[in-house]
Amino acid sequence: MSGFLLNRLSQSIVLLVIVSIIGFTVLNLMPGGPLAQFGLDPGMTQKDVERLATQLGLNRPLWIQYLDWAWRLLQGDWGHSFRDGSSVLAVIGRHLLATLLLMGTSTALAIAVGTWIGIRGATHRYSLFDYCATIGAMVALSVPTFWFGLIGIYIFTLKLGWVPAGNMYTIGDGSVLDYLHHLILPSLVLSLVHVAIWSRYMRTATLDALSQDFVKTARAKGVSERRILLKHVVGNALLPMITLAGMQLPSILTGALVTETVFTWPGMGRLFLDSLGYSDYPVVMGLLIFSAILVVLGNLIADIVIATVDPRIRLG
Repeated sequence: MSGFLLNRLSQSIVLLVIVSIIGFTVLNLMPGGPLAQFGLDPGMTQKDVERLATQLGLNRPLWIQYLDWAWRLLQGDWGHSFRDGSSVLAVIGRHLLATLLLMGTSTALAIAVGTWIGIRGATHRYSLFDYCATIGAMVALSVPTFWFGLIGIYIFTLKLGWVPAGNMYTIGDGSVLDYLHHLILPSLVLSLVHVAIWSRYMRTATLDALSQDFVKTARAKGVSERRILLKHVVGNALLPMITLAGMQLPSILTGALVTETVFTWPGMGRLFLDSLGYSDYPVVMGLLIFSAILVVLGNLIADIVIATVDPRIRLG
């Protein structure tokens, strides 16, 4: 088990280094460079921009800039925002809870609903429910997330008035019920695509488990279908779903970026777009690395969990 963990950990570290190199290079080679926003200030002369570049060390070779940035990152210094001078970690921290709340709620919904749809579709194969679930999944996977968001706002906010159109809370309220009220529509929209993905994988995994010899043996012994399903089938079908949960983290983060923009949700996705528009490169780079760490950590935890429950993985 220790060898398996060390192997996965080393792969994760290498992946983070590659992501950081690519992200740092792309951002610094963009037109205008990190100081593009300062060049738009009419009060800034070319000499001012050059002096600022010298102070920030941006006139050095790119590889030296990267090594300096990486070393400071390892020491806990993620840089400071060009916008207000705040620490990048402090800026990310102010938006982290909102994103985790949205991602956690939508993921829980996707797993719960998608698992139920997948199991029912497998146990009622080629039924009306199965066909409707398949068509619904194809539609959810084909339509962009922002379109679902706009349609949701039009129907449930403008026409029915059931939920707010955006933001995380009502100014002057801030109660738990108010937070939940604002969370309903964004979490439902973000979970739609993942319900579709989860349900299709769960259906396939359940059908595969139902075709195994141990299920046939249990039926031959007279075990009820309900007991077979709950005790033997679901547990085996959920094993590949653990890996899927880790693999879905990048798409959930991407979906959160779009959803937060549509619903003006004050999370990391909206912060990323705002910082990119302002050319606040320290914050953009910090968000890229932080998101990569979340994804790698999620996959690492998923690997550990599945290796714990299935010894074949760590022995392979």
